[in-house]
Amino acid sequence: IYGKDSLTNTLTPKFYFALTVTSSFISGLIFVFEWWHFRKYGTSFIEQVSVSHLRPLIGGAENSPPAPAAFSAGENETSRQNMPECKVWRNPLNLFRGAEYSRYMWVTGKEPLTYYDMNLSAQDHQNFFTCDTDALRPSDTVMQKAWRERNPQARIKAAYQALELNNEIRSGFFPYYSCATAYVLLAEEEATTIVDAEKYFKQALKAGEMIYRKSQNCHSQSPQHEAQLRRDTNVLVYVKRRLAMCARKLGRIREAVKMMRDLMKEFPLLSMLNIHENLLEALLELQAYADVQAVLAKYDDISLPKSAAICYTAALLKARAVSERFSPETASKRGLSTAEINAVEAIHRAVEFNPHVPKYLLEMKSLVLPPEHILKRGDSEAVAYAFFHLQHWKRIEGALNLLHCTWEGTFRMIPYPLEKGHLFYPYPSCTETADRELLPTFHEVSVYPQKELPFFIHFTAGLCSFSAMLALLTHQFPELMVIFAKAVICLLLSHLFLWHPSVPISFLPLPCSF
Repeated sequence: IYGKDSLTNTLTPKFYFALTVTSSFISGLIFVFEWWHFRKYGTSFIEQVSVSHLRPLIGGAENSPPAPAAFSAGENETSRQNMPECKVWRNPLNLFRGAEYSRYMWVTGKEPLTYYDMNLSAQDHQNFFTCDTDALRPSDTVMQKAWRERNPQARIKAAYQALELNNEIRSGFFPYYSCATAYVLLAEEEATTIVDAEKYFKQALKAGEMIYRKSQNCHSQSPQHEAQLRRDTNVLVYVKRRLAMCARKLGRIREAVKMMRDLMKEFPLLSMLNIHENLLEALLELQAYADVQAVLAKYDDISLPKSAAICYTAALLKARAVSERFSPETASKRGLSTAEINAVEAIHRAVEFNPHVPKYLLEMKSLVLPPEHILKRGDSEAVAYAFFHLQHWKRIEGALNLLHCTWEGTFRMIPYPLEKGHLFYPYPSCTETADRELLPTFHEVSVYPQKELPFFIHFTAGLCSFSAMLALLTHQFPELMVIFAKAVICLLLSHLFLWHPSVPISFLPLPCSF
């Protein structure tokens, strides 16, 4: 291999072309395999082999804490069932349009509610507050049209018209017949303060209780009477709930808690209205953590749908037990205690259910007024939860610090791709689109955190591209690329001689020996 007959001088351009093409082909295969492995398993194959097999041979395996166990096999299996992806729910703590949403618009000039959100509310009102027998009563006929009106002033005008019609035909025996829904509309949209809204709801409560008692007495007479009883029940429950929310907003928290408990006892079958979430928030304001735990024990069940309020309140209670003394530096040295492990697992569980909430609790994103409807596990639910519960997290010393230190670790536990899920059914892929319809345009919608591509995917892609470029240049400029290849080999061997003087200088190829 010395002199004119050295190895580098005998290699032809065809050899260098074949070498670069082969290198590009092999690196391309490695890149495709790495990409496939990452899309299927969420990890780099080369990195996994290096960590699993090479690291123990080089430096020994590091001690790592075991992965947190699932809460229960039953919950894991139940949550993996096919769930409706983008079902929109009524926000249990939705604000008042006249007293809160409208005031925000007057001050900022920004519309806090989207047309899609208000249209869903209009559909809810028609389902809750109307029935087939409304055509028999003039006031209810007017209210049917009022709930379909798009213009707020037209709705308010129709509510007053319904009250006037009712007053014209009322009798001394039943003076408030069928006017409850008119008072509800005025309380929601005309009242500009919570105090005024509460006055309207109290009038609606009088009318609603009278109508409900009469419907109970005759509901078995026909299917129409049964439908009317369901409507009257919806109106009564809605009014009592909003009265409890008025009491909560006006600082009469114990009164609000009593009203919510009585409502849940009186109508236990209406759990789908999520009144317990209103109760949880009020109990947290009272700092009645034992009562909060009792409510969670009843509703944080595998057979019931979860929510951010349920999952994050459970995490808050567990964090409360350890957050005051928690220190990341101390925990990294001595390891986590049993109580700290339970708190971290609860946070991971909550973050997997809704990964957007920590951004608002840690004030990484600014809050807006919550919409009237939310998408569970979406940004709209995160906004609604953080809007009311951020103060409760701040009240417990160290709770936000524990959340800050642990919440991102959730995404290392979730299998990839996301279709697999971990403790819950897989994260819906359509939440971003639905949240953009629910949240105002001036709010930047939070999206699900995406895993970054591993280093070796970038490396193999770069190697494949570089080899392909060399192959193309060798094919187009063979003589020039041969000179370039000999120069590179010369440079490498020169460095080899400098670092290892024992290598004979005659080993260098002829172009380097001048």
